[in-house]
Amino acid sequence: MQAGELRDAFSNFWAERGHQVRNSASLIPHEPSLLFTVAGMVPFMPYFLGEEQPPASRICTIQKCVRAGGKHNDLDDIGKTNRHFTFFEMMGNFSFGDYFKAEAIPWAWEFVTKVLHLDEERLWVTVHVSDDEAEDIWRTSVGLPANRIQRLDKDNWWAAGDTGPCGPCSEIFYDLGPEYGDDGGPAEGGEDRFIEVWNLVFMQFSNDGSGELSPLPQTGIDTGAGLERLLAVLQGVASAWDIDLFAPLLAEAERITGLAYGENTDADVSMRIFADHARATALLISDGVFPSNEDRGYVLRRIIRRAVRHAWVLGVNDIVMPRLVEVVAEVMGDHYPDVRKNLEFIRDVVGREEERFRRTLATGSQILDEAVAEMDDGDPLDGRIAFQLHDTFGFPVEVTEEILLERSLTLDREGFDIAMNEQRKRARAARSDGPSAASEAYREIVEQFDLTEFVRDSARVDEARVLSIIELDDGHVEVFLDKTPFYAESGGQVGDAGTITTDTGAIEVHDCTLALPGLHRHIGRLVTGSVSRGSKASAEIDDQRRSAIRRNHTGTHILHWALREVLGEHVKQAGSLVAPDRLRFDFSHFEAVTPSQLLEIENLANSELLTNANCRHYETTMEHAQEVGAIAFFGDKYGDMVRVLEAGQHSLELCGGTHVKALGDIGHLRVVSESSIGSNLRRIEAVTGSATVERLQHSETTLSELGDLLNASAEEVTEALRRRLGEIKELRNQVKALQQVAAGARSAELADTANNGVVVARVDGVESDELRDLTTAIRDRPGIRAVVLAGAPEGGGVALVAAVIPDGELNAADLIDEAAKAIQGGFGRKGNPPLIVAGGKKVDGIEEALDHVRVAAGLEAG
Repeated sequence: MQAGELRDAFSNFWAERGHQVRNSASLIPHEPSLLFTVAGMVPFMPYFLGEEQPPASRICTIQKCVRAGGKHNDLDDIGKTNRHFTFFEMMGNFSFGDYFKAEAIPWAWEFVTKVLHLDEERLWVTVHVSDDEAEDIWRTSVGLPANRIQRLDKDNWWAAGDTGPCGPCSEIFYDLGPEYGDDGGPAEGGEDRFIEVWNLVFMQFSNDGSGELSPLPQTGIDTGAGLERLLAVLQGVASAWDIDLFAPLLAEAERITGLAYGENTDADVSMRIFADHARATALLISDGVFPSNEDRGYVLRRIIRRAVRHAWVLGVNDIVMPRLVEVVAEVMGDHYPDVRKNLEFIRDVVGREEERFRRTLATGSQILDEAVAEMDDGDPLDGRIAFQLHDTFGFPVEVTEEILLERSLTLDREGFDIAMNEQRKRARAARSDGPSAASEAYREIVEQFDLTEFVRDSARVDEARVLSIIELDDGHVEVFLDKTPFYAESGGQVGDAGTITTDTGAIEVHDCTLALPGLHRHIGRLVTGSVSRGSKASAEIDDQRRSAIRRNHTGTHILHWALREVLGEHVKQAGSLVAPDRLRFDFSHFEAVTPSQLLEIENLANSELLTNANCRHYETTMEHAQEVGAIAFFGDKYGDMVRVLEAGQHSLELCGGTHVKALGDIGHLRVVSESSIGSNLRRIEAVTGSATVERLQHSETTLSELGDLLNASAEEVTEALRRRLGEIKELRNQVKALQQVAAGARSAELADTANNGVVVARVDGVESDELRDLTTAIRDRPGIRAVVLAGAPEGGGVALVAAVIPDGELNAADLIDEAAKAIQGGFGRKGNPPLIVAGGKKVDGIEEALDHVRVAAGLEAG
């Protein structure tokens, strides 16, 4: 029976017994205590705990599992035994508060004996020492002889992790025969002789982490049947490494190494490691785990680098992992189509990781050899050497320990841990001092996955993958994809906005920039659910916004051409901004652009747009671009390959931005302003497309409103406004004349309050200019030497005015110096002017201010 046939037989058997057949869950579990999905029941923990309602009371799955790292770690045994694999498939049937031991045990026996046709005489069973019920069912319901039922303690107690569901279990073993080891059953016989093929876990308890067990809300069944082990029995091979799932991988290992499998024990171990680690690597990356120095990523890095070191030990200098994962896709692709679908991406990730490690592998190995040669007998390897190998040469410490074990040596692990903790402290300090940690994270992304693939001509990419997510302090996130339609801000063009969506959540992207050259950083906020590293994603830009940006960007090039045509070829770009609502173009020019020149520039540009000539945007060599006369834009950096924009018949420039396909797509270009931004530097702002229409509509609306106010048609507005302004001017002159008459009358009244020729008074409700006129009118009356008036105008604040006769003994500034401070105001003190107008904010300080004036004038304070 082949792997595909066994999968089908298992699923069909349980479907016939009312089970819902479900696809495998991801290798990345939701359970926080686990690094990987280590068993078939892991995705169903919430159902066993009663935290969630299962979709059905009976479920059947064939679950992808990985045991490497953490409590469930078979990595060190891989290749050395016939029973351990990093990646394996766990067939399982599950009951959630439905059937229990009385049904599960007979059904298991029926499947292995009636469907798989295993010899009943070669089957043994174990139960937990406390489980009388299970043993009784095996003896009475199944009819298994008592001498083939054995009781075990810890080996027949199952738990998924340090916390969560657990319970006693009952296992079925197959006896391969005396040639594989000693007799005595699973409890006492040879491990290679009695092979576990079925495990019935009776979920009855929950562990809170302290070892305290409490009954689950409902009992359940969790069956675990290892696909690979069962296949070895069914296919009658001496080892699970010889089954149909591994044979093509070992054949590829033979081609890679040039060695024959089965002729050398050490080489066989290495080739089995190739086969096993390639499967784990391909399936992990397909599910979204990438090599890194943390958590799952570190375990994957260790798996890949362990395989690469074994290739290196066998003298293989070529890259091996991409070839191996290709075979994995061929073997596993029918049942796990995502592996085949993601093969190119998987190849790229493992190829980069292998190349990265191989660059330091030889040097690191030499350092380790030299350190070992200097060790005294019995001494462990200095932990600092292991840390140097880890930190500088990329040797996972577990790989170093494995190399030492091969030489019957040990490692000072405590010394390594001390050096590692010191390095972490330095890293934390560096992060607090600046952005170095972020830059390092960006470089790590590039080293692992290469630069972002920019899909220039598409508004949406459906097959992107989330490579990394970095959370920012302000609630935003930075998202990195392997490919994207989002333009990253550069060359004056703003970044795109849009959305990134996965099966589990969505991020609203409001900007896209370059974290490093060629690495697109999408900045946004999580708006629904959650988005995790490794997820497949759809990335979609706001195409309407992009279209407006395209119009403005190509419009910038046409404007540049028109400027050079009208002002001269000395005009060079000195900066630009291309946004969806406007464009800004800075250029070199020695004088202000006149209104008539602006009109000519605008008309020339629009004449070009009306031709609707094609725009050609293409990639070529820098040498060819220079030969055809393409103009380079200010501030841009160019490599050997550049993008050239031919915008119509006259504009030919280097540009990596996004552009329209024809000039007519831009619509109308309207110059909004022209100004100076520095010596010999000018700035033009303009709008195109719908923004031009909106501006025109706004202008027409404003003109219509003015016409209504002036009771004139649009054609008559200018003349009507001119007449009205003339009338207003005449009325203002009349008001001023009246104010002067009123001031003259009031001046006489206030002049009568003079004390020794000095008038100090408060006058509220009068604006500053009127107060100034009143002050001078009083001063000009006979016998007046100085006048200081202060008050609170209707518009708020404080007005303060001082006037003295010319060449008199009093100084206006001296009179109000302290007064200005009292009203929290001031004035410009320069020379000795006879009239000073000041202002302030503190109305409550007016009386105090006037007292300061009286003191300064030699009068008694009021």
